[in-house]
Amino acid sequence: MSSAHLHRGERRTAADRYVRPLAWTLGLSGGFLLIEVMGALWTGSLALLADAGHMLIDVGGLSLSLLAVWFARKPPTLANTYGYFRMEILAALANGVILFVVAGYILFEALSRVLDPPPILAGPMLIIAVSGLGVNLLGMWLLHRGARESLNLQGAYLEVLSDALGSIGVILAAVIIQTTGFYLADPVISAAIGFWILPRTWGLMRQAVHILMEGVPPHLDIRDIEAAMLEIQGVQAVHDLHVWTLTSGKESMSAHVDVADMTDRQQILVNLQRMLRDRFMIEHATLQLESGYTPLLQLRLPPEWSQAPDVSTPHQQGATDKESMPEQD
Repeated sequence: MSSAHLHRGERRTAADRYVRPLAWTLGLSGGFLLIEVMGALWTGSLALLADAGHMLIDVGGLSLSLLAVWFARKPPTLANTYGYFRMEILAALANGVILFVVAGYILFEALSRVLDPPPILAGPMLIIAVSGLGVNLLGMWLLHRGARESLNLQGAYLEVLSDALGSIGVILAAVIIQTTGFYLADPVISAAIGFWILPRTWGLMRQAVHILMEGVPPHLDIRDIEAAMLEIQGVQAVHDLHVWTLTSGKESMSAHVDVADMTDRQQILVNLQRMLRDRFMIEHATLQLESGYTPLLQLRLPPEWSQAPDVSTPHQQGATDKESMPEQD
């Protein structure tokens, strides 16, 4: 029996490669948050203040994403042998929960404003909303590549995207109110944004929970992995096969492998590791090689025990013995 652990490549995660764009997006969002708060206080616009609250949540989510990347860089310890990779997934889940709450709040506020539409200063609201849209579009441009590779960055990207949609909604509402005086445009557009955010947020949360539950990565099929392992010369069977994700771009695997000849175990192990890395991008594989099942203890029976034992009952045995006894006068 043999086992091996495959540790190759750097410990950098997918999100770690996009720390600078994430930091730039955080700086831009944080700077505009101050401008939006001051603009809301200056104009007395509740819509701008609500949008500033939305931006504040974005800044918190981006900060959480950066913190998760920092934790993921820390090396493994005796208490956390995998390191802190899962912090990125926890951050993505937290961002999803925050976005879900924001969407619910938007829908609640939209209903309240339909029932009692407040007065809105459309002019200042339009200027600040256009500026906010520009900041959000720049942030989306900075994060869009990383969002394809990292669930953590995908959560940050969705927050910036939702804020950009909020800015578009504020712009549309401001234009409609300024040109037609139709104040219900603000809650109607806000409700549409909330309904747009909810399903995407649910998808993000579902992916994060799937990883935390150590489910098979969606881009991998465990049946294909097993079939590929059986193609390696010397491999007879594969069982107890498990594949899971540590964080985005970091898959791990463990399996028991039955081999025909244990004398070739080293070459079989190398071939399996190379195939898993090149074909499935699995860099961390724990493989236990086995060669059939051999009992640890074997009993040798005496030759005379090989015959079938007499299974007659004591009563039957007594009767037999009695029948075989000679008759007495």
